Amino acid sequence: MNPFASLTVTYVIGAVASLIFYYVLNKEANIIHEYSKVNWAPSVLGFAIVGLEVGYIYAYKAGWPVSVAQIVQASVLAVILIFVGYLLYHESITWNKIAGIIVCLTGLALININ
Repeated sequence: MNPFASLTVTYVIGAVASLIFYYVLNKEANIIHEYSKVNWAPSVLGFAIVGLEVGYIYAYKAGWPVSVAQIVQASVLAVILIFVGYLLYHESITWNKIAGIIVCLTGLALININ
């Protein structure tokens, strides 16, 4: 099965469930008004989530063990987010974050040792 077909089903169900919960929890809600208040972050998050999910699916299809794919994804994402925070949100890169990057990269190296 094509991974994008699978993800389409997954996210359509998620969208319908979210819409139902929106109306169940907000009796007098106006969803169009709520959509007008949405900024760029949910759109970027949507692309990022789809990219991560497709990456998982392709990793599994390529024969990666489930546990290894998750660890690699989490480590790479943690390192990337440190730099995204620095570049886009002007967060500082502390010694703790540098140590975290080293731990992530060391873990990735250890995973690849046979």
